[in-house]
Amino acid sequence: MGTVKNVTTQDFASEVLQSDKPVIVDFWAEWCGPCRQVAPILQEIANEHADKLTVVKLNIDENPDIARDYGILQIPTMNVYKGGEVVKQIIGAKPKAMLLRELDGVI
Repeated sequence: MGTVKNVTTQDFASEVLQSDKPVIVDFWAEWCGPCRQVAPILQEIANEHADKLTVVKLNIDENPDIARDYGILQIPTMNVYKGGEVVKQIIGAKPKAMLLRELDGVI
């Protein structure tokens, strides 16, 4: 079973950029309603595809430098990193079926 781990500026490089599996980074904040809607969907995806990808969360209020570095202007934004590079960006809360369609080719 996959778990969704919180990452910070300190471990972003080791957990995301240097991962040998694709990583979905959920850029979120406590005050964001749509972020709370998408969180359980991302947990399900993490559980179902733990062998193929990693899902992590990054709180933009606590780690504004990472959000700024990747041009995150609205949340929720989910960036997919592969080999240290952003290969896909999904903006906004979406139903699970739509997220899985967006992730086709990654998982």
